[in-house]
Amino acid sequence: MAEVFDCSDSTQLLAAARAARHALGRSELVVLPTDTVYGIAADAFTPEAVARLLETKGRGRQAPPPVLVADTATLGALAAELTEPVRKLAEAFWPGPLTIIVQANPSLDWDLGDTGGTVALRIPDHALTLDLLRETGPLAVSSANKTGELPARHIAEAQEMLGDAVAVYLDAGEASGDGTASTIVDATALTNEGGTLRVLRDGGVSREALTSLLPQVTLEG
Repeated sequence: MAEVFDCSDSTQLLAAARAARHALGRSELVVLPTDTVYGIAADAFTPEAVARLLETKGRGRQAPPPVLVADTATLGALAAELTEPVRKLAEAFWPGPLTIIVQANPSLDWDLGDTGGTVALRIPDHALTLDLLRETGPLAVSSANKTGELPARHIAEAQEMLGDAVAVYLDAGEASGDGTASTIVDATALTNEGGTLRVLRDGGVSREALTSLLPQVTLEG
Protein backbone atom coordinates (compact mmCIF):
# COMPACT_ATOMS: atom_id res chain seq x y z
CA MET A 1 0.00 0.00 0.00
CA ALA A 2 1.40 3.37 -1.03
CA GLU A 3 2.10 5.99 1.65
CA VAL A 4 0.77 9.51 1.10
CA PHE A 5 2.15 12.50 3.01
CA ASP A 6 0.59 15.95 3.21
CA CYS A 7 3.70 18.09 2.92
CA SER A 8 1.76 21.28 3.66
CA ASP A 9 1.58 19.91 7.22
CA SER A 10 4.95 20.68 8.83
CA THR A 11 4.52 17.81 11.29
CA GLN A 12 4.60 15.33 8.39
CA LEU A 13 7.67 16.69 6.61
CA LEU A 14 10.31 14.73 8.51
CA ALA A 15 8.44 11.44 8.12
CA ALA A 16 7.76 12.21 4.45
CA ALA A 17 11.44 12.84 3.67
CA ARG A 18 12.49 9.70 5.55
CA ALA A 19 9.91 7.54 3.78
CA ALA A 20 10.91 8.93 0.37
CA ARG A 21 14.63 8.34 1.00
CA HIS A 22 14.02 4.80 2.19
CA ALA A 23 11.75 3.99 -0.76
CA LEU A 24 14.30 5.30 -3.26
CA GLY A 25 17.02 3.32 -1.48
CA ARG A 26 14.92 0.17 -1.97
CA SER A 27 14.69 0.86 -5.74
CA GLU A 28 11.05 1.92 -5.34
CA LEU A 29 9.28 4.91 -6.89
CA VAL A 30 8.29 8.24 -5.35
CA VAL A 31 5.94 10.88 -6.72
CA LEU A 32 7.16 14.36 -5.87
CA PRO A 33 6.32 17.98 -6.73
CA THR A 34 8.33 20.11 -9.14
CA ASP A 35 7.96 23.65 -10.42
CA THR A 36 6.09 22.39 -13.50
CA VAL A 37 4.03 19.24 -12.75
CA TYR A 38 4.31 16.27 -10.40
CA GLY A 39 7.10 13.85 -11.24
CA ILE A 40 7.70 10.15 -10.70
CA ALA A 41 11.20 9.57 -9.37
CA ALA A 42 13.70 6.71 -9.14
CA ASP A 43 17.33 6.47 -8.07
CA ALA A 44 19.23 7.38 -11.25
CA PHE A 45 22.05 4.96 -10.42
CA THR A 46 19.83 1.90 -9.86
CA PRO A 47 18.99 0.33 -13.25
CA GLU A 48 16.12 -1.78 -11.91
CA ALA A 49 14.53 1.33 -10.39
CA VAL A 50 14.76 3.23 -13.68
CA ALA A 51 13.32 0.21 -15.51
CA ARG A 52 10.44 0.18 -13.00
CA LEU A 53 9.80 3.86 -13.65
CA LEU A 54 9.61 3.30 -17.41
CA GLU A 55 7.40 0.25 -16.99
CA THR A 56 5.04 2.10 -14.64
CA LYS A 57 4.64 4.92 -17.15
CA GLY A 58 4.23 2.50 -20.04
CA ARG A 59 7.37 3.67 -21.81
CA GLY A 60 10.25 1.76 -23.34
CA ARG A 61 14.00 2.23 -23.15
CA GLN A 62 13.85 4.47 -26.21
CA ALA A 63 12.37 7.21 -24.02
CA PRO A 64 14.90 7.62 -21.17
CA PRO A 65 13.89 9.89 -18.29
CA PRO A 66 15.58 13.20 -17.48
CA VAL A 67 17.72 13.45 -14.36
CA LEU A 68 17.03 16.07 -11.69
CA VAL A 69 19.96 17.41 -9.68
CA ALA A 70 20.27 19.77 -6.73
CA ASP A 71 23.00 22.15 -7.90
CA THR A 72 25.11 23.21 -10.87
CA ALA A 73 28.19 21.51 -9.42
CA THR A 74 26.53 18.17 -10.15
CA LEU A 75 26.22 19.21 -13.80
CA GLY A 76 30.00 19.24 -14.05
CA ALA A 77 30.20 15.74 -12.59
CA LEU A 78 27.55 14.21 -14.87
CA ALA A 79 28.49 15.92 -18.14
CA ALA A 80 31.42 14.74 -20.24
CA GLU A 81 32.33 18.36 -20.94
CA LEU A 82 30.97 21.60 -19.56
CA THR A 83 31.12 24.20 -22.33
CA GLU A 84 30.76 27.90 -21.63
CA PRO A 85 27.31 28.18 -23.31
CA VAL A 86 26.00 25.26 -21.21
CA ARG A 87 27.39 26.88 -18.07
CA LYS A 88 25.59 30.13 -18.98
CA LEU A 89 22.31 28.28 -19.59
CA ALA A 90 22.52 26.61 -16.20
CA GLU A 91 23.42 29.79 -14.36
CA ALA A 92 20.66 31.79 -16.05
CA PHE A 93 17.74 29.35 -15.96
CA TRP A 94 18.37 26.94 -13.08
CA PRO A 95 16.56 26.29 -10.87
CA GLY A 96 13.77 26.49 -13.42
CA PRO A 97 11.96 24.99 -16.41
CA LEU A 98 14.89 24.25 -18.72
CA THR A 99 16.10 20.71 -19.43
CA ILE A 100 19.58 20.58 -20.97
CA ILE A 101 20.77 17.52 -22.90
CA VAL A 102 24.54 17.03 -22.77
CA GLN A 103 26.99 14.23 -23.47
CA ALA A 104 27.12 12.10 -20.32
CA ASN A 105 30.33 11.44 -18.44
CA PRO A 106 31.35 8.02 -19.83
CA SER A 107 32.59 6.89 -16.40
CA LEU A 108 29.08 6.98 -14.90
CA ASP A 109 27.74 3.61 -13.79
CA TRP A 110 24.07 3.89 -14.68
CA ASP A 111 21.50 2.76 -17.25
CA LEU A 112 18.78 5.27 -18.05
CA GLY A 113 17.74 3.54 -21.27
CA ASP A 114 18.76 4.11 -24.88
CA THR A 115 20.35 7.53 -24.37
CA GLY A 116 23.00 7.40 -27.10
CA GLY A 117 25.52 8.51 -24.51
CA THR A 118 23.61 11.64 -23.49
CA VAL A 119 21.75 12.74 -20.39
CA ALA A 120 18.97 15.32 -19.93
CA LEU A 121 19.54 17.41 -16.78
CA ARG A 122 17.50 19.95 -14.83
CA ILE A 123 17.35 21.67 -11.43
CA PRO A 124 13.69 22.08 -10.41
CA ASP A 125 12.59 25.25 -8.66
CA HIS A 126 10.82 23.55 -5.76
CA ALA A 127 12.20 23.68 -2.22
CA LEU A 128 10.82 20.32 -1.07
CA THR A 129 12.25 18.41 -4.00
CA LEU A 130 15.57 20.27 -3.85
CA ASP A 131 15.92 19.26 -0.19
CA LEU A 132 15.28 15.64 -1.16
CA LEU A 133 17.78 15.79 -4.03
CA ARG A 134 20.47 17.11 -1.68
CA GLU A 135 20.01 13.99 0.42
CA THR A 136 19.56 11.38 -2.32
CA GLY A 137 21.71 12.64 -5.15
CA PRO A 138 20.53 12.64 -8.79
CA LEU A 139 17.08 11.21 -9.45
CA ALA A 140 15.62 9.99 -12.72
CA VAL A 141 12.32 11.86 -12.91
CA SER A 142 9.57 11.87 -15.52
CA SER A 143 6.12 13.43 -15.35
CA ALA A 144 3.78 11.52 -13.03
CA ASN A 145 1.35 10.06 -15.53
CA LYS A 146 0.77 7.11 -17.81
CA THR A 147 2.12 7.67 -21.30
CA GLY A 148 -0.53 9.39 -23.39
CA GLU A 149 -2.28 10.93 -20.38
CA LEU A 150 -1.94 14.50 -19.14
CA PRO A 151 0.77 15.07 -16.49
CA ALA A 152 -0.57 15.24 -12.94
CA ARG A 153 -0.92 18.69 -11.38
CA HIS A 154 -2.59 17.28 -8.25
CA ILE A 155 -1.43 14.28 -6.22
CA ALA A 156 -4.83 12.61 -6.59
CA GLU A 157 -4.40 12.60 -10.37
CA ALA A 158 -1.05 10.85 -10.01
CA GLN A 159 -2.52 8.30 -7.59
CA GLU A 160 -5.38 7.53 -9.95
CA MET A 161 -2.98 6.78 -12.81
CA LEU A 162 -0.10 5.12 -10.95
CA GLY A 163 -1.68 3.56 -7.87
CA ASP A 164 0.42 1.21 -5.75
CA ALA A 165 3.17 1.02 -8.36
CA VAL A 166 4.49 4.05 -6.44
CA ALA A 167 5.65 3.55 -2.85
CA VAL A 168 5.45 7.14 -1.58
CA TYR A 169 3.43 10.18 -2.69
CA LEU A 170 4.56 13.63 -1.52
CA ASP A 171 1.52 15.90 -1.67
CA ALA A 172 2.44 19.58 -1.89
CA GLY A 173 -0.89 20.80 -3.21
CA GLU A 174 -1.52 21.91 -6.76
CA ALA A 175 1.64 22.01 -8.87
CA SER A 176 3.11 25.48 -8.62
CA GLY A 177 3.51 25.88 -12.37
CA ASP A 178 0.70 26.56 -14.84
CA GLY A 179 1.07 23.12 -16.41
CA THR A 180 3.69 24.30 -18.90
CA ALA A 181 6.46 21.72 -19.19
CA SER A 182 10.14 22.56 -19.20
CA THR A 183 11.82 23.64 -22.41
CA ILE A 184 14.13 20.87 -23.64
CA VAL A 185 17.30 21.82 -25.51
CA ASP A 186 19.97 19.60 -27.04
CA ALA A 187 23.28 21.23 -26.16
CA THR A 188 25.54 18.42 -27.43
CA ALA A 189 26.62 20.47 -30.48
CA LEU A 190 27.66 23.53 -28.45
CA THR A 191 31.31 24.55 -28.18
CA ASN A 192 33.03 27.18 -26.10
CA GLU A 193 32.89 29.49 -29.13
CA GLY A 194 29.22 28.89 -29.97
CA GLY A 195 27.76 26.13 -32.11
CA THR A 196 24.16 24.97 -32.42
CA LEU A 197 21.45 24.63 -29.79
CA ARG A 198 18.46 22.51 -30.84
CA VAL A 199 15.08 23.15 -29.20
CA LEU A 200 13.38 19.77 -28.86
CA ARG A 201 10.37 21.03 -26.89
CA ASP A 202 9.09 24.52 -26.24
CA GLY A 203 8.16 25.20 -22.63
CA GLY A 204 8.80 27.47 -19.69
CA VAL A 205 11.91 29.17 -21.14
CA SER A 206 11.25 31.03 -24.40
CA ARG A 207 13.37 30.91 -27.53
CA GLU A 208 13.78 34.68 -27.22
CA ALA A 209 15.34 34.23 -23.78
CA LEU A 210 17.73 31.60 -25.13
CA THR A 211 18.77 33.79 -28.06
CA SER A 212 19.22 36.82 -25.81
CA LEU A 213 21.50 34.86 -23.48
CA LEU A 214 23.54 33.20 -26.26
CA PRO A 215 23.66 35.54 -29.28
CA GLN A 216 26.69 33.67 -30.67
CA VAL A 217 24.75 30.38 -30.81
CA THR A 218 22.57 29.17 -33.70
CA LEU A 219 19.10 28.11 -32.54
CA GLU A 220 17.46 25.24 -34.41
CA GLY A 221 14.33 23.13 -34.08
